[in-house]
Amino acid sequence: MANSREVELVIVGAGVAGCTAAIYAKRYGVDVVILDKGIAGGQLLTVARIDNFPGFPEGISGVELSQRVRQQVENYGIEIIQQEVTNISRQDNGRWLVQSTEADWLTVAVVIATGVVRRSLNVPGEKKLRGRGVSYCAICDGFLFRGETVAVVGGGNAAAEDAMYLADICEKVYLIHRRDRLRADAYLGQRLLGNGNIEPLWNTVVQEIIGEEEVEQLRLRNTQTDAEWLLPVTGVFVAIGEIAHTDWLEDLLELDDGFIRTDMSMRTNQPGIFAAGDIRNTVVRQVTTAVGDATIAAYSAYQYIAQRRGEVYGEYQEPK
Repeated sequence: MANSREVELVIVGAGVAGCTAAIYAKRYGVDVVILDKGIAGGQLLTVARIDNFPGFPEGISGVELSQRVRQQVENYGIEIIQQEVTNISRQDNGRWLVQSTEADWLTVAVVIATGVVRRSLNVPGEKKLRGRGVSYCAICDGFLFRGETVAVVGGGNAAAEDAMYLADICEKVYLIHRRDRLRADAYLGQRLLGNGNIEPLWNTVVQEIIGEEEVEQLRLRNTQTDAEWLLPVTGVFVAIGEIAHTDWLEDLLELDDGFIRTDMSMRTNQPGIFAAGDIRNTVVRQVTTAVGDATIAAYSAYQYIAQRRGEVYGEYQEPK
């Protein structure tokens, strides 16, 4: 039988959102623990360089920023425990039972900050060159390719927006799409096709990403003719969607296309459960928005916990 522990707040996810929520909760005097199936850092560990996070005018690598965040968490005496959470259920006393692979956690409140996983192309060279020309965030990394020739892979809204953003920065942008038309909204498609700096490559898929130390070229294949050719680029931005991994929450929380639905206070449809960062149904998924979400989620969780303690700090309204 799993070990049993009690804590006021369980945070699921040790990325920047989960760690930020933990720091704020601790400052509010809440007894908090962070659970994550992997190592702390989340998506930051896959980002080569961040130039748009306030306070770092020279930029900072995702690995270094995640290390600093983790150190800050540890300085507060907050535990980050490597355990995979498998289930959350409500108990008769109104508390939540968070079950992991190693223990059962009885808690008053939960903040879910598990983030998302970017869909990969799963082609040779992608993993090797990730962070060295292979990117999954144009807003994050586009600045690094100013004046260069790059490719965007995808045909939805995200790919269209990435291509148009990069067209203002880069010398040339190729949009690689496996179909013969965009899946993006009509107005986005019209803007993209009217941009002379973007060249669509229809019915085309990436077979391989080639480069020694950095991306040098792509091996492409036409899906209609099977013809292959090499396309010289210095960067490739993969925009084929994100995986939220919320199947285990389907019977508990309201989801929006796999993402957790919250209100502006980060409250879900279940009292005492909150969500923050990329996992929730937000418009923009950035480090800055994850930090902001987490700050709000921690305060909302604190209010909920304080009410359960019999204290009064602000007014807490149950979600409708």
